[in-house]
Amino acid sequence: MVSTTSFKTAKSEEIFSAAHKLMPCGVSSPVRAFKSVGGQPIVFDHVKGAYIWDVDGNQYIDYVGTWGPAICGHANPVVIEALHAALEKGTSFGAPCALENVLAEMVIDAVPSIDVVRFVNSGTEACMSVLRVMRAFTG
Repeated sequence: MVSTTSFKTAKSEEIFSAAHKLMPCGVSSPVRAFKSVGGQPIVFDHVKGAYIWDVDGNQYIDYVGTWGPAICGHANPVVIEALHAALEKGTSFGAPCALENVLAEMVIDAVPSIDVVRFVNSGTEACMSVLRVMRAFTG
């Protein structure tokens, strides 16, 4: 863990300053702007297990865990192995693939009230799908 005597932020400050010229408020998400809480964000460099390091070399315990996706820990070897196997087959087909069925079955099995699923890339696509279902149902 980082001690308060060795805590440095010079590189984070430099990168965040440069980001202000590239993105509104220097961030790609308004949640990360820090304007309402004061200060500026720490710029992170890498993660492993339950830990996260910033560009200045400070180490932290990651209590956020990427809001859930890193529940197995960052860079978990089992997850990395599965990702490598999947990536070897290709990253995007733009057409149906068997793994869609596997994921759909997992979602349906995990949530008893779900009979069928539709996978989408964005909230916009999700809303468009809901509108189409509502139109079809109501005529």
